[in-house]
Amino acid sequence: MMKLSMSKRHAYILDKLSKEKEIRVIDLSEELEVSPVTIRKDLKQLETKKLLFKSHGSITQQNPYIQDIHVNEKELINIDQKIRIAQKAAELIVPNDAIIIASGTSVLQLALLIEAKEQLTVLTSAINVAMALIKKPDIEVIQLGGIIRKTSTSVSGPFAQQMLTQFACSKLFLGVDGIDIQYGCTTSNMMEANINQSMIQAAEETIILTDSSKFGKRGFGRICNFDQVDRIITDSGVSERTVKSLEDMGVEVMVV
Repeated sequence: MMKLSMSKRHAYILDKLSKEKEIRVIDLSEELEVSPVTIRKDLKQLETKKLLFKSHGSITQQNPYIQDIHVNEKELINIDQKIRIAQKAAELIVPNDAIIIASGTSVLQLALLIEAKEQLTVLTSAINVAMALIKKPDIEVIQLGGIIRKTSTSVSGPFAQQMLTQFACSKLFLGVDGIDIQYGCTTSNMMEANINQSMIQAAEETIILTDSSKFGKRGFGRICNFDQVDRIITDSGVSERTVKSLEDMGVEVMVV
């Protein structure tokens, strides 16, 4: 490629980014035949104008940092994908299971869909999950107590974490706000992250339910690395490169 002026490099970067969700900085340096220093200067100017965001050697058009959004708003986003994800998750529940369902709109869909296979015990921090299950026969619901987060209609805090030490469950169905290959799984709230960590300790298997829009994003509260995740159930919007990276780290990815 003929070396381009700065303005043409910027146009090239933005055009490429409009076609791809994420681009590695090193790839841009090679394609444009300029030094990494030059590329970093270009990207800094574009980021200052809010035309892109940088994160761990890559760039994206979407802000990777997550804000705390009320659960009522989240319920309206990517609903079809969340239902398919929940249907797949429900297939993993076996007769006489004892499971944990955390908070979030994807796991709420699971609570709405599941029917008991013989006796089922569900431990949850989410009030809306408990309400979705309360009238279903053969499902025993254990509601954690603690400080109620109004934006997620779930409880957190040391009392809820202490309760979790008294239980041993087969599976944890966990919703997250962000999944970053380098940084791990995150949520927008620190206290929520803390109780999620306690849930992971109380379960034999951790299964994350998330639509593909959460990939490449990160929240304020870090939950875990991928060595603590057994499966991720997501939709077909996730990239093949991301799936391979997760599988290389030992995570089973189920795409629906």
